[in-house]
Amino acid sequence: MRFLPALTRVAALGAAAVLAATALTACGDDASTSEAANPYGLLQPGVLRAGTLTDAPPNVYLKDGKFTGFDNDLLTAVAAKAGLKVEFVGTDFSALLSQVNNRKFDVGSSSITITEARKKTVDFGNGYDFGYFGLDVPTGSPITSFDQLAGKRVVVVQGTVQDDYATGKNLNPVRVPDYNGAINQLKAGTADAWIAPAEIGEKSAADSNGKIKVAAKQLSPAPTAYAVAKANDKLREALNNGLDEVIADGTWTKLQAQYYPGRPIPADFKPGSGTVAVPGAAAPSASTAS
Repeated sequence: MRFLPALTRVAALGAAAVLAATALTACGDDASTSEAANPYGLLQPGVLRAGTLTDAPPNVYLKDGKFTGFDNDLLTAVAAKAGLKVEFVGTDFSALLSQVNNRKFDVGSSSITITEARKKTVDFGNGYDFGYFGLDVPTGSPITSFDQLAGKRVVVVQGTVQDDYATGKNLNPVRVPDYNGAINQLKAGTADAWIAPAEIGEKSAADSNGKIKVAAKQLSPAPTAYAVAKANDKLREALNNGLDEVIADGTWTKLQAQYYPGRPIPADFKPGSGTVAVPGAAAPSASTAS
């Protein structure tokens, strides 16, 4: 019967179609399973790999072999709200944002000020802290304000907002890769001034055995936030939600008191989404919520 080969071919094609559909379904199931196991697109499911610095106390630093500081301790608490553990890895600030964008790290934690230029490289969560620019000088220096820096040898850490500030003021700053480099230039007398995050500058001056002093400080123009790779919205949203939770349960306030004792909080600064009452502070009104 001549039609049997034709039927056989039809049956074979039908079987192939069933197998193909089954394979596609299996692939879809695998993708769904993978996303469920790693909903935030992390390098390792359940572990938040954070790029940070080793030498910038009280914000981020290494102590007794452990990464700590306000930013890192806060990130650990925020991540826990999303059921994540944090693995910190040291790097240079000048490379941090590109490393986050290239997915070497899931998140950047280093008192990173939000700027329009940086938004072209990474996405930011909600602001968790404010900051001041500090002006550190060698003890005995006649410099007492930012207005006296023209013609002076000013050192900054490359890629920071302090670098942006000095460049914008045409100070032709000397750029170094890390905070220790800036401190060493002041101690050695090879720099007249260092524009630093004020808290880091104050801690560095206190630890300098009288070689460095803080001459002035001024409020930074924008809040600091954690950086994530472009389009990783699920991770960004998880961190934002976790931040609001640690604000509400008092962790944020506790860490502020631990790392910045006596530092006043600007009246117009609202951490996180701005909709959560900060323990010990007045509840934000609708007009101040972001």
